[in-house]
Amino acid sequence: MLKKLITIPSFSKEESATADCIEVFFSERNVESNRYLNNVWSTNLHFDENKPTLLLNSHHDTVKPNKAYTLNPFLPIEKEGKLFGLGSNDAGGSLVSLLSVFLHYYAQENLAYNIVYAATAEEEISGNNGIEILLPQLPAIEFGIVGEPTQMQMAVAERGLLVLDAVATGKPGHAARNEGDNALYKAIKDIQWIENYRFDKVSELLGSVKMTVTVIETENKAHNVVPSSCNFVIDVRVNECYSFEEVINTIQSNLQSAVQPRSLRMKSSAIPLDHPLVQAGKKLGRSWYGSPTTSDKALMPFLTLKMGPGDSARSHSADEFIYLTEIEEGIKLYIEILDQLILKQ
Repeated sequence: MLKKLITIPSFSKEESATADCIEVFFSERNVESNRYLNNVWSTNLHFDENKPTLLLNSHHDTVKPNKAYTLNPFLPIEKEGKLFGLGSNDAGGSLVSLLSVFLHYYAQENLAYNIVYAATAEEEISGNNGIEILLPQLPAIEFGIVGEPTQMQMAVAERGLLVLDAVATGKPGHAARNEGDNALYKAIKDIQWIENYRFDKVSELLGSVKMTVTVIETENKAHNVVPSSCNFVIDVRVNECYSFEEVINTIQSNLQSAVQPRSLRMKSSAIPLDHPLVQAGKKLGRSWYGSPTTSDKALMPFLTLKMGPGDSARSHSADEFIYLTEIEEGIKLYIEILDQLILKQ
């Protein structure tokens, strides 16, 4: 199944064909599935509205292959225990592993929890038409597993992502004369503050809030004109100690530039270490950590554990791959963890 998915381009917002492929996979196994836009989901055969529900989720969209690829990104190549191909590691390995786990439990009776499997779109761009738009279509979810490459260790917390557009404003003038008010210089002062400022509260799992200026530009391209405005972008990774509003207020009160958040959706999240899902993983020797990267976990209003086969360091890299043993071990570990929760004792 993963090899099939690799052959089908599925860039964010262009996942229709991989959604078709997943629907066919279910149909061939006589498993009823549902679809909303490019999101496909299914519930276990003996779904019981009186029971709580567990979500198994991963995404089937990918980024575009970077220019450093030496292999065909859409050709699944199996070599030396590795499966090469775009999306094999992020997050195809998790997607098909959770699919296998769902089928393992699909027809079992007397489960303590219902199970919903959801293969969703637009994760790579934090789009609106992925898990966020799908959740209202699903049954009420008690908790979930988000499949991302974590080497099957437990990402119990995740930094929030806050993207801020900042504009420094001055006055235009001729560069040869002492005219104008240079907006670029104002922006530089603000950027220096961003580089040097440290938020006081440090999370044990996620560390400190991290601010990085990633883009800067002025409106004019002429060498002899003092810029009247300068735009720059701040990438802020927020721990669970601060609300987005607190972070924005601190930044706004210290900058000359006007600051506007693009979105307040991708908040930090955490699942308690005493949650049964985490406890089950601990019993199997799984370690836990706070993830510096952001996923669809941020958009789920219930407790989730981010966990899956593969290595985050390979995500978005050239000649992406996953070890076949990682998928095999991932399926086995998922089932061993869930057996502790969803089987009637």
